[in-house]
Amino acid sequence: MTAATSDQQLSRDWVTLSFMAIIHGIALLAFLPGNFSWAAIGVALLLHWVTGCLGITLGWHRLISHRSFQVPKWLEYFFVFCGALACQHGPLVWVGLHRHHHAYSDQANDHHDSNKGFWWSHMGWMLRDVPARRDIERFTRDINDDPVYLFFEKYFLALQVALGIVLYLAGGWPFVLWGIFVRLVVVYHCTWFVNSATHKFGYRTYETEDKSTNCWWVALVTYGEGWHNNHHAYQYSARHGLKWWEVDITWMTISLLEKLGLAKKVKLANTPTDS
Repeated sequence: MTAATSDQQLSRDWVTLSFMAIIHGIALLAFLPGNFSWAAIGVALLLHWVTGCLGITLGWHRLISHRSFQVPKWLEYFFVFCGALACQHGPLVWVGLHRHHHAYSDQANDHHDSNKGFWWSHMGWMLRDVPARRDIERFTRDINDDPVYLFFEKYFLALQVALGIVLYLAGGWPFVLWGIFVRLVVVYHCTWFVNSATHKFGYRTYETEDKSTNCWWVALVTYGEGWHNNHHAYQYSARHGLKWWEVDITWMTISLLEKLGLAKKVKLANTPTDS
């Protein structure tokens, strides 16, 4: 049985499939006459940064998944909150699956193995009941019992509804359509490009055992996550852009936190970063 055939035989995750279809469908309404405003776009861009950079990239990825630096617990929980607003499931599932990916990157049991094609690694895997989901608890033993993490794991969708109410009161349906639905779709695909595009396009600085690449345009839309080959070579480094031209907005933010005394024990790659 081929890997492709095996993937097709995995049962469909109808909940995720339906949710994604609804989110993408409603996002299209933002482009109808009467739903556009520059203020709404501004809200979407601000929330893209809050949820995509502070939440997913800095918080859930570099801080929690890899523990590449430390912050006070109250600040860690704030970043967990920002990540929950990205509505990419709860932190336990996200962190567990990401750590699983690093353990088996581009191997047959990697849930978004890039060898199975761009569509599969981008989002196709999410629409199937991949076996990796049964392994999440093993990869999240350090946060499984934290009540704050458990709260956001359970109520991440309710938080999105609460945010939608706040946006409606602030600016009506344009704020909701752009600040919730369009922003979610954009952040989703930006995040997924790290799984798909940065295992296919770009250059490789390090000979890692997977197909990870450094892709400038993914780095641009993900605040530095596109320097993915660097990351797979030094997964515990808080800095992903290791060359002077590899702009890493998230690293700049972590560096600022360090200067303010809020980030400590910052781990860096065991390689020159100014060459």
